[in-house]
Amino acid sequence: MKFIDLHIHSNASDGSLTPSEVVQTAARKGLGAIALTDHDTTDGIAEALAAGDSLDIEVIPGIEISCIWNDTEIHLLGLYIDYECEALQSFLHEAHRKRRERNQKILGAFQADGFSVTMEDLQSGNAKTTITRAHFARALLAKGYVQSIREAFETYLNPECPYYRKREPISPQDALAAICSADGFPVLAHPCQYRFGWEQTEEFILFLKHFGLKGLECFHSTNSPEESERLLSLARRHRLSPTGGSDFHGIAKPDIEIGSGRGSLKIPALYLDDIKLSMFLS
Repeated sequence: MKFIDLHIHSNASDGSLTPSEVVQTAARKGLGAIALTDHDTTDGIAEALAAGDSLDIEVIPGIEISCIWNDTEIHLLGLYIDYECEALQSFLHEAHRKRRERNQKILGAFQADGFSVTMEDLQSGNAKTTITRAHFARALLAKGYVQSIREAFETYLNPECPYYRKREPISPQDALAAICSADGFPVLAHPCQYRFGWEQTEEFILFLKHFGLKGLECFHSTNSPEESERLLSLARRHRLSPTGGSDFHGIAKPDIEIGSGRGSLKIPALYLDDIKLSMFLS
């Protein structure tokens, strides 16, 4: 049986491997398909597709878009996107502007308090990377201000911490519209991470479905088996395609491996067949 991983990051956003290295790693692990889903950018997709052409693995062009709903940051995945779509690229250009403004505020706050962190430290040799809080965490670790990525988030970068800054919000409706404009397959990423409770989670899923949601990430590195089963039940009840992925980042999440998460994650390729059928019938 072939297995898949539909949620992977490269150094085009906050992962540590290049897109080519991501594909090579997945191929070595014998995966049948992966999706490159970097945060708010498609910059790594062409490289990943080229690497996939030379290996026996399907590379799905994807994206992960951050948005805000009721003051909670939500992540939406887009699978099989037309990554050159002008409407999508226009949307991402605006998203990048909002990210840059937020990042400058965070960086300025650190520097004002004497932290010797620069924009070059955040970019880590890749000037085109989409900078996220993980980049700040890695820079703080490299400079010796913290002993781990987790400590960086818990002490400095989570919403209740002193250096966290909000980004100008993007709505889930707009994120879904951007994915749909690129003929993508929209998926709600890691629903349990939002800590809504099951009743509100179901309400939110129905809200998103009204604006084009097609899939639900039922399998994720942070899920318990019971959570995955409950999400599968929600997906079936509301006729959404179940998906799954490791949310691999590399050194930012060193305990998560491509294709297997923290060791027990296995997503059969049959779920990808269901997505393809859903896209064909829609």
